[in-house]
Amino acid sequence: MAELNEVLMSVLSTIRVPRPGDRVHKDECAFSFASPESEGGLYVCMNTFLGFGSQYVDRHYRKTGQKAYLHIKRTRRVQKEDDNSSGSGDPPKKKPTRLAIGIEGGFDVEQDQYDEDVKVVLLPDRQEVTSEDLATMPDVVRERVSLSMAGLMAADSVSHTLQVQQWDGEVRQESKHAADLQQLDNGVKIPPSGWKCEVCDLQENLWMNLTDGKVLCGRRYFDGSGGNNHALQHFQQTGYPLAVKLGTITPDGADVYSYDEDDMVLDSKLPEHLAHFGIDMMTMEKTERTMTELEIAVNQRVGEWEVIQESGTTLRPLWGPGLTGMKNLGNSCYLNSVMQVLFTVPDFQRKYVSNIEKIFEDAPSDPTQDFKTQVAKLGYGLLSGEYSKPAPDPGDDPSSTPEPRGDQVGIAPRMFKALIGRGHPEFSTNRQQDAQEFLLHFINMVERNCRSGENPSEAFRFLVEERIVCQQSQKAKYTQRVDYIVQLPVPMDQATNKEELQEAERVREAAEAAGAPTPPAPRACIPFTACLAALSEPETLTDFWSSAVQSKTTATKTTRFASFPDYLIIQIKKFTFGLDWVPKKLDVSIDVPDTLDLSALCGTGQQPGEELLPEVAPPPLITPDVEVKAPVLDDSTVSQLCEMGFPLEACRKAVYYTGNTGIDAAMNWVMGHMDDPDFSAPLVLPACSSAPGSTPTETISEEHLATIVSMGFSRDQATRALRATSNVLERAVDWIFSHLDDLESMEVSEGGRSAGESEGSREPPPGPRVRDGPGKYELFAFISHMGTSTMCGHYVCHIKKDQQWVIFNDQKVCASEKPPKDLGYLYFYRRVSE
Repeated sequence: MAELNEVLMSVLSTIRVPRPGDRVHKDECAFSFASPESEGGLYVCMNTFLGFGSQYVDRHYRKTGQKAYLHIKRTRRVQKEDDNSSGSGDPPKKKPTRLAIGIEGGFDVEQDQYDEDVKVVLLPDRQEVTSEDLATMPDVVRERVSLSMAGLMAADSVSHTLQVQQWDGEVRQESKHAADLQQLDNGVKIPPSGWKCEVCDLQENLWMNLTDGKVLCGRRYFDGSGGNNHALQHFQQTGYPLAVKLGTITPDGADVYSYDEDDMVLDSKLPEHLAHFGIDMMTMEKTERTMTELEIAVNQRVGEWEVIQESGTTLRPLWGPGLTGMKNLGNSCYLNSVMQVLFTVPDFQRKYVSNIEKIFEDAPSDPTQDFKTQVAKLGYGLLSGEYSKPAPDPGDDPSSTPEPRGDQVGIAPRMFKALIGRGHPEFSTNRQQDAQEFLLHFINMVERNCRSGENPSEAFRFLVEERIVCQQSQKAKYTQRVDYIVQLPVPMDQATNKEELQEAERVREAAEAAGAPTPPAPRACIPFTACLAALSEPETLTDFWSSAVQSKTTATKTTRFASFPDYLIIQIKKFTFGLDWVPKKLDVSIDVPDTLDLSALCGTGQQPGEELLPEVAPPPLITPDVEVKAPVLDDSTVSQLCEMGFPLEACRKAVYYTGNTGIDAAMNWVMGHMDDPDFSAPLVLPACSSAPGSTPTETISEEHLATIVSMGFSRDQATRALRATSNVLERAVDWIFSHLDDLESMEVSEGGRSAGESEGSREPPPGPRVRDGPGKYELFAFISHMGTSTMCGHYVCHIKKDQQWVIFNDQKVCASEKPPKDLGYLYFYRRVSE
């Protein structure tokens, strides 16, 4: 005991008590997915508050000299199957009653009960100090250590804070009509049951207008089910705004919709409004599904859910290296699917998993904030097989060997998700996201963090050749750009079951005219060859400014591959906009092939005898003052585009590049460039930038230069970014990261000048590094989306491993029986060697 007291006295000055704002990592190891529930528990440094598994705590001690760690070990209690009681004496758990997380009535995030053992461990000999030991020690030791222990146990861990953000899928606002709603004294009284639509006799999905008491059917859903729009038509005729869904009325409330506000709303005077028509809210019982329940049901009725998840068959669970599931952290299935696929690519395995020891050894003092460390940790967790074990059943004895189940222990990528999404308006939230957008976001982060050394994103990088031919002069212009994903259009007019679709449309129109329910529409079958043809066919440009004729004319643009990547990603453009600009998903089946030969789409460059368009810039936009270098943009057109929901900078670019020619031309530009990687990047005007070595038009801020240089860029690169963005630091940072390929060619010499500026160097800078080879590929993975839009639904991925298709559905990893290759969203191909 005297020895323990002596050691504690020697480290007492390093033991801290957590303060508000300190980041406490007490749920997850910085280098692995070890947790307090793991076999060795978790060691939390009592100085830095970083957590480490048993195999990594010694490394931290060697690097920092920190000796005192709080060891937390949790053991799961055996739970009885009876939901209404528990052997531990804990109160029964309530079933969730609303679509929410972390609030009253929502989903409980603490599903399991644990017994917890906490003690102080002193390294390097791992001497243990229990609470009983502390009681016998001097006051100064006991008080300091006890305060630190209590503070650590009381603090919210970083992962817990990120996971349990309050989220409510049912947040509704008070209707502006509720307080002063007009109700007609027409004598209408509504019976407690037996309702039907007053127009078509439909007996479900019924809504009572709170102004006149009319009972009418609701809207028709996209699949043809639901009502016949009679409640909506009544509002359009009368302007009476509020309606309540019959069957959802309970003493706790009901579904109220405001047609005028076009949203579900709250009505604080609902009991009074219902009583006007003879409805006693306190005696009503729920007989209809709420709109929240219907949203889930409508999504599942599409038929994709069962097919894509292969829920109609009994799937065989798989375990082992490369077969590790990932926990869904709340709408994180898009991240899970993308990362599962990326870590089957050898480039990512070599970069992050093969070098994991060096990455961990070189990690900074806070490895939780280091990109390479967290990516390597995730990759090793997926590939090692350490976490590919059956998940324990809550009723199993923890000391016994669990029976194999479909779910795995898997890994919970909380640190990874927090780091990747930090500062991003979408990926930092718990909302569902587009898997394609996340893939590009992650590739962009890899590019930023691989400015030297091996860059695994090169496996996907390729060059696109665009050939534009002026139809008046027949002269051509060739440009190249870097891309990572082939976006394949879906030509709906090429459906092979066109007659079936036309007949279904006729049936729908007839049923709608008769006020009867309509059957679900069939799925369009589109040949993959038709999608490829739509990608490669020439595009007509009607407002092309030709440098040969010095005026606007018609041109044709043809897109081809200038190089073929080692790994090819194809996105099926299923998500589009309707005529009313509402996003919608195309319900299509495409016969995507297992093997693919794109050799015919290889670009050829300038042809013999072909004349090129002169390199002459188009005339500048007319400005009221010749001294103003930036063109004047039509603010009204920019505003109209912004009101449609497009980013401001994208709207400015649309107006600029279409020469202030009106909303139609700008809208066409937006629709044609929505998928560009720099779609939302700031508009960079030629008059605002200077070539290297030229005289700058304004003084560059030394403070801004220093800030960008501190991020790892050269002074020349920082100067170029600031000149291109009028010396605005925030825009310069965005610009520099969206022009990484250009900047990489500015290789900096020891003298601090770029190679392009050094004396005797007159060669043009090299282009971005791309790999090239035969355009023949084989399919090895695809990601599928279920639901009606990218903002909802669910993602799963299928990966071919050792000639066997495997489905990764969050924590479920099983042998695939019927991989739904025709319903995918993102397809991944690898090059076939000749």
